[in-house]
Amino acid sequence: MRHALALLSLPLIALPMSLNAQIPADDAAPIAGSAAAPTFAYPASDRSGPTETHFGIRVADPYRWLENDVRGDVKVKAWVDAQNAVTDAYLDTLPGRDVLKARMTKLMNFERFGVPRKAGSRYFYTRNDGLQNQSVLYAQDGLAGARRVLIDPNTWAKDGATALAEWAPSDDGSKLVYAIQDGGSDWRTVKVLDAATGKMLDDEVKWVKYSNLSWAGDGSGFYYSRFAAPAEGQAFQSTTSNQQVWFHRIGTPQSADTLVYETPDRPALGHSAQVTDDGKYLLITSSAGTDERYEMHVLDLGTPGAKPKALVKGLENNWELVGNVGARFYFLTNKGAPRQRLVTLDAARPKAAPVQIVPERTDTLVGASMVGEKIVLAYLGDAKSEAEMVTLDGKPGGAITLPGIGTAAGFGGKAGDPETFYTFSSFATPPTVYRFNTTTGEASVFAQPRVAFDPAAYETLQQFYPSKDGTKIPVFIVRKKGPMPSGGAPTLLYGYGGFNISVTPSFSATKLAWLEQGGVLAIANLRGGGEYGKAWHDAGRLQNKQNVFDDFIGAGEYLIAQGITAKDKLAIEGRSNGGLLVGAVVNQRPDLFAAALPGVGVMDMLRFDRWTAGRYWVDDYGHPDKEADFKALRAYSPYHNVKPGADYPAILVTTADTDDRVVPGHSFKYTAALQAADIGAKPHLIRIETRAGHGSGKPTDKIIEESADMYAFIGKWTGLKIDAVEK
Repeated sequence: MRHALALLSLPLIALPMSLNAQIPADDAAPIAGSAAAPTFAYPASDRSGPTETHFGIRVADPYRWLENDVRGDVKVKAWVDAQNAVTDAYLDTLPGRDVLKARMTKLMNFERFGVPRKAGSRYFYTRNDGLQNQSVLYAQDGLAGARRVLIDPNTWAKDGATALAEWAPSDDGSKLVYAIQDGGSDWRTVKVLDAATGKMLDDEVKWVKYSNLSWAGDGSGFYYSRFAAPAEGQAFQSTTSNQQVWFHRIGTPQSADTLVYETPDRPALGHSAQVTDDGKYLLITSSAGTDERYEMHVLDLGTPGAKPKALVKGLENNWELVGNVGARFYFLTNKGAPRQRLVTLDAARPKAAPVQIVPERTDTLVGASMVGEKIVLAYLGDAKSEAEMVTLDGKPGGAITLPGIGTAAGFGGKAGDPETFYTFSSFATPPTVYRFNTTTGEASVFAQPRVAFDPAAYETLQQFYPSKDGTKIPVFIVRKKGPMPSGGAPTLLYGYGGFNISVTPSFSATKLAWLEQGGVLAIANLRGGGEYGKAWHDAGRLQNKQNVFDDFIGAGEYLIAQGITAKDKLAIEGRSNGGLLVGAVVNQRPDLFAAALPGVGVMDMLRFDRWTAGRYWVDDYGHPDKEADFKALRAYSPYHNVKPGADYPAILVTTADTDDRVVPGHSFKYTAALQAADIGAKPHLIRIETRAGHGSGKPTDKIIEESADMYAFIGKWTGLKIDAVEK
């Protein structure tokens, strides 16, 4: 089952300059900036980049040199150091920053568990005691067994920036394969250990990225996906192509691994491999981008010398494996059902039409898993989790009662074993782990956190507002219970709007610190996401991308009209594709916001496809080398549409030097354009983290420090009064 919230879908998706430069809005716009310089003192910056003509349109790119890798370019490194010095000096002046940091540290200091996975008689799960930089992986022999540490990544690096990424136990629970992520990079190194003793084996696999790790049924080895080793110095910037599926046999070197599947004639395809629970088949799923449009091949693992055979041809629909009974494969799909349905395909008769098991309905079907003799179905009803069970032939199989408005995730398991686990969380409630039996329908608490605040002191409302074209958009509003202050409260509006990703209620200790101080949190479920199925996604991508910005602007206008906040009290935040969102709407409506936090954003929409995973994102953004797409991208690209003469909100851009998903050059160039233009006296700064990537694997201490900086920054510019909290 998929998690309901992510940064940029895989494989995706997510700077003071000289004062006399700007990027022209069109061919007639001047190259030189306004003579009126902002009062904030930014470092000078070279603007020697080219001006090029695309489809008859002149496009200036004065800061192209900032695309170079900060780790290998002395000039870019000096620029980064100068920017951080200016930003750090300003952040040091912010009132309440130390208060927020101390409170976030206390709020974050609670025991957190991942969803357990059962293999044989063992249970495997992650646990963080509260402030550990990285969660620790534990094993437990039986439900009554004592937990013991298998992997503690906190011992791997002094700065805590080396993380445990993907991991999977063998079917009998005797071995564990796991991936190491260093400095937030998407690259992985894969290792294996003995789960009984914790002893490391000699196996090591390198240059793994965007990969599933799936054991052979007999535990003899595992399947993984990898790319060729990148050229020297290009590991964090070069595009990836020609992904292959390999099999690694335990006890052998990587050089002896067996190539299972590749498509050299179609180098843009990515491939992942998954062994069915019965160990009899390998399902290979291929895609060309971030769209959920897949081809599938099946390899019969019980037939020596067998080759993968096509099960689904053509990149047209979503297919997610739920489980199998022999050659009968269960899939969640949007084929003939924009909000998805459950069907079966026959691996022995691949040309046969899908057989419907559960039809499409009004709520969006976002996940399914086979557990015991039942299938657990997860739905989104107005961006809130709902779950139920059906039998293998699609008949009602029992209800799953969730605690309230929130997000459920997990429900992994296997046919024949009715035991599963899931977590449930909401905006004011950290994840609680539940053990669930699909036969009896009984749920019990496996792990529940003890927190340093009262969840009952907060309320969550869901309201609907009209976007520019009249479409009704949902928005969650979270705040302390009690009367709304006259004139509204400082409010943080968050959005994403892309890649079919649904933004559902989830707990954030750092955002709770904002709520404790009397701030309001609003989360808009914008088009481009997956909250209402394929049509909702399609309405916010490609030529329809402007709808996402209109939806977000509409959310801000609604919050002001309802008296929840005011223009001088409204801040916005988004990360990755959401960083693009923030950059675009600030350019389009700088008057509407007091402060903005664009994080790790895709800011140069004319060159995004030239680095690392960027080429995959054309499914949502379009192709910069196609005229119609180019013109649409040019119209909203944050880097290319800064408006000199407008009074911009205070802006704190955040990025990281090891982000190889959305390379930091996006944020560097965007901030350079902001600082070079005459857009008012409010600060337009960038905070550049070191030894961190796009978000995953970031150490707890770095999360706290960055969040305290961000929310103190917007607190100053929205008038939030920050006081110490005695709890």
